[in-house]
Formats: sequence, structure tokens, C-alpha cells
Amino acid sequence: MTLHAPVLASLSGGVGRWLHHLHGPVVYLVVGLLVFAEAGFLLGFVVPGETAALIGGALAGLHNVNLVTMVVVVVVAAVVGDSVGYEVGKWIGPWLMRRRPLRDNPGVAKATDLVVRFGGAAVFFGRWIALARAMVPGVTGMSGMRYRTFLVFNALGAFAWGVTFVLIGFAVGNSYARIASTIGTTSLIVVAVAVVGVVTASRVHRRRRHRSEEQELVEPPHQPGKE
Repeated sequence: MTLHAPVLASLSGGVGRWLHHLHGPVVYLVVGLLVFAEAGFLLGFVVPGETAALIGGALAGLHNVNLVTMVVVVVVAAVVGDSVGYEVGKWIGPWLMRRRPLRDNPGVAKATDLVVRFGGAAVFFGRWIALARAMVPGVTGMSGMRYRTFLVFNALGAFAWGVTFVLIGFAVGNSYARIASTIGTTSLIVVAVAVVGVVTASRVHRRRRHRSEEQELVEPPHQPGKE
């Protein structure tokens, strides 16, 4: 497990270092909740949904979880989270917008401009922009767009985004696992060769020393002046 920390730390810092200790259902739950909460409660500037999708993919690449299941979890969590965000915006959006931290928030202004200008397309493409991903569902709910229209673009965007980022994370994790495995095997080979080399050199040195000692015993020492 200690080999997993660097790749996850490079993706996400503290969140990755924490998640790399987890396996199976707990990973699906944590990643799903982070993706859901990003848009579900208008907290995208706090909750790292995109990072969670990358980490989920990386953990699949490191064989902590199943890739297909992780893709399904991320996509479903994204769709449901955006749908909740839509309902929150529809019913209590104006009230929230009059209070901090959403009051006079530049992210809200950008999301509103996107929805006004592009309609359903803003829901799809907003999924790929950090602040818009968090704000667009709520703003769309306030705009009066029909939920059926919103759901179509929401599902398409969530699917494309979820598959893309989970697969990116998977590629990183899978590549790291292969590299770590290769380095481990290579290291063992190098150590084995080094050990064999040291043992062989030691034996050769001993044999040469032994032969030298035998020759000294057989041959009388040279006495100067006696020719």
C-alpha cells in the first residue's frame, strides 16, 4: 500500500493520501458522496468532486476497486447531485443567493450568464468547468428550465465527464503500478547479480591467495649471495 501514496498524492494531496488506505465499498461511498456534494449543495468551491473522480480511477488502476463499478458510481452520483442542485435552486435558490457566501459571488454570475446564453448546452459544458459544475444546476433550477430538458443534458454531461476523468485516473494508477512492478523486478535482478558478483570475486580472491601461500611453502625463499 505504501507504493500507492505518491501517485494519489500527486493527483490530490491530502485527500488522495487519505483515500489510498481504503478499499471496495468504502471507496465507492466516499467518491460518490464527494461527486454528489459538489453540485448537490452548491459547495463546489469546497468539495473536490473532480479530484474524487480522478482518485477513484487511480484506485481502480491500482486494483483497489473495480473500474466499471467506479465509472457507474461517479456518473450516477454526478447525475443525482446535479438533480438535487437543480431542485435546491428551484425552491430556495433566490433565498440562498441573498446570503453569503453566494451573495455577489462571481461564480454565480458566470453560471447565470452561461445558462442565459446557452440553455441546455450550458448544463452539458458546465460540467467541465469547476465553478460552473457547482453552480449551473442551481442556477438552471432558478431559470425555469423544465427538469426533463435539464435531465437530458445533465445525464449526457455527467456520463462524458465521469468516464473521461475516471479513465484518466485509471491510466495514471495503472501506469504507476506497472512502473512500480518493473522497478521492483529490476531491483531484485540487480541485487541478485551484485550478490553473485561479490561472491564470485571473493572466491577468486581466496583461490589466488591460497595458491600464492602454497607456492611460498613449496619454493624455498631466495637467499641473496647464493648463486
